[in-house]
Amino acid sequence: MKKIEAIIRPEKLQDVISELREVGITGFTVIQAQGRGQQKNSTGVYRGHTYSINLHPKLKMEIVVSDSFVKPAIDAIIKAAQTGEMGDGKIFVYPVQEAYNIRTGKIDETIDELK
Repeated sequence: MKKIEAIIRPEKLQDVISELREVGITGFTVIQAQGRGQQKNSTGVYRGHTYSINLHPKLKMEIVVSDSFVKPAIDAIIKAAQTGEMGDGKIFVYPVQEAYNIRTGKIDETIDELK
């Protein structure tokens, strides 16, 4: 099992969800985030005062899948989230040793059923 964390632009969320569904992935968590990478600062105006925006709004998607779904999931995220400009985001992949179902208290085998 692997955990995929994808930092994406908020406006790309629905496209990413659609692409993930196409490859058979329906379970994920989405968290609002702010961050900074290579994307440049921008400025905003509030009540006549100009201010610098150095943290950009992003979404973090967390997906746990069986090993056979890692490549299709990554390809789907890139296909849907890529604009070709700075600030498109990043994808991180981590190993997952175990997953437990809170309702039953047992090891969750449903992640491997995606195969």
